[in-house]
Amino acid sequence: MIFAEKPVSTVPDHALIRPKAIAHDMTRNPNRRDVLKTTATLAAGGWLGAGSASGARGAQDQAKAAKAGGAKSLRDVDAMLRAATHRGDLPGVVALAATDGGIVYEGAFGSRRLENEAAMTRDTVFRIASMVKLVTSVAALQLVEQGKLSLDAPVPAVDPAVGEPQVLDGFDDKGKPRLRPAMGPISLRQLLTHTSGFAYRLWDAKARRYHRTIAHMPQAERAKMPEKPLMFDPGGRWQYGGGIDWVGRIVEAISGEPVDAYFRKHITGPLGMSDTVFVLAPEQSAREAGTHRRRGDGTLRPLPVETRPPHPRHPPQHAFTGGGGIYSTAPDYLTLTRALLAGGALGGVRILRPETAALMGRNQIGDLDVGVLRTTEPAISNDVDFFPGITLKWGFGHMINMEPVPGARSAGSMTWGGILNTYYWIDPMRRVAAVFMTQVLPFADYRALQVYRQFERGIYAAVEAG
Repeated sequence: MIFAEKPVSTVPDHALIRPKAIAHDMTRNPNRRDVLKTTATLAAGGWLGAGSASGARGAQDQAKAAKAGGAKSLRDVDAMLRAATHRGDLPGVVALAATDGGIVYEGAFGSRRLENEAAMTRDTVFRIASMVKLVTSVAALQLVEQGKLSLDAPVPAVDPAVGEPQVLDGFDDKGKPRLRPAMGPISLRQLLTHTSGFAYRLWDAKARRYHRTIAHMPQAERAKMPEKPLMFDPGGRWQYGGGIDWVGRIVEAISGEPVDAYFRKHITGPLGMSDTVFVLAPEQSAREAGTHRRRGDGTLRPLPVETRPPHPRHPPQHAFTGGGGIYSTAPDYLTLTRALLAGGALGGVRILRPETAALMGRNQIGDLDVGVLRTTEPAISNDVDFFPGITLKWGFGHMINMEPVPGARSAGSMTWGGILNTYYWIDPMRRVAAVFMTQVLPFADYRALQVYRQFERGIYAAVEAG
């Protein structure tokens, strides 16, 4: 697929390389000399795959090679991201990557919103949508660690939709939905892994038909129909859906706290993720990136800015969901991925036990496979097949590629994203975590994914240099 390039106005670019940063110290602006020192340190410690010194090539020569190769690869990432925003592939982007040694790359390029050309910066606020599912998964697993929830027992009956689930068994001759009780209860494991039967209508034609059908029923008849029936019996297959919305409700019921308050108290607050919120304060709104839609000719159109109510002092119970609707910044979200890469702790703050963090990255769906998501609304999402030909599984909060991606992430890496083309990955084998954030519809946008893959390959080239 080839698109004509669209000239755009030049806007200020902001690209930093940040070695050895820690989760709570992201204010220093290091220069290229800093990253070269860190690259050399990582190479000497074996993090960059330099191998053992032999003959005339000793540790000093390896460090020099790492400096040159790593710095060049990172400069190439800068140039690639800058060019992508200048061409109009993306309105703007913030991308960060880290290893166990700290943050090794940070770049911000392009505009927060094309129509006003406000420069993208590292503290730009993005709608990350379904990337909140990882936070909600951590919250539920904290309660499992405390013995307050079970992974495999029937979940608490916080609503008939999960306590007495109904399965959509097709439609009769008049087009009316046929429903029956589920053949078994729903477990937390199934909700966390998208095997419960809940499915988003955006990627499930049967769910879409159901919701369109009941929308045209008389009110009295519609009131008798479940709003969110299952598309299959619990455990029957994998289908991405709203199961983790219910996990958020369960976290609220068990903890006695609204989900946003629980996050602040037990996850985002302790980790210093102050920009990861459901409702933006005025200062955060001023840093928010605008949303753009890809036109048929490949160009981008800014979408209208939404009107929001004032920042609430006391939001109502269930005002927020565990499956979407959250905002964050790239540095904030990288903090979470780094904590999980490090076994559930970062900067002296532990959010999960090491064994629980490890479980998140293991196949939790057995012989089931993660399938291709076929869109029912192309304006919102393309078909989603991130790794064609590679076996995919689901852990707790992540999709897992079971084979390596050539030139990129290792087998066993974890990933997911948000509807506006925000993404992350965690590679436990090669010890890399990264985030990539822009604001473009549809999801799985061709150009956004192309830039994301180039960013990924550039980071691994730098990490492996020397």
